[in-house]
Amino acid sequence: MKLNKLINPMLIIGFAVALRLLPHPANFAPIAAMALFGGAYLNRKYALTVPLVAMFISDLFLGFHASMPLVYIGFFLTGVIGLYLAKHKTVYSVVGASLLSSILFFFLTNFNYWYATALYPKTIGGLFLSYYNALPFFRNSIVGDLLYVGLFFGAYELGLRFAKRPLAAQV
Repeated sequence: MKLNKLINPMLIIGFAVALRLLPHPANFAPIAAMALFGGAYLNRKYALTVPLVAMFISDLFLGFHASMPLVYIGFFLTGVIGLYLAKHKTVYSVVGASLLSSILFFFLTNFNYWYATALYPKTIGGLFLSYYNALPFFRNSIVGDLLYVGLFFGAYELGLRFAKRPLAAQV
């Protein structure tokens, strides 16, 4: 079997799902990286759906909560950012896309948390308090997203380069 047949984006997405099921600090998970990676490397036909289906499968084991619709919307939009990356992959654009997706997810989910729970008053001050209290989770999101994006994109690109080398040079 050719090595380039083994270098498949689905392997990395499966790996991300497995990592999500392992214990990890809050918001330090590979899911945003999986959505970004799927958007950038999967066939456009599957780029947005496969990461969301993978996330849904892992959620069957982890459980669901009231803010799940906005979580899924956030990761869908992260996949859309990944579609842009498909034709614009540079280190800077990948890092920028990772940061943008972290910021987008932070604002969407914490707005929902403010709006849908009784924990915060429904005032602009309550909204800002919701964002302020979520900053430790945001830090974990940024660090985790950058780490996993670097791991997934870097491993895949290195694997592709290795697979394209002549067989004699691979030994």
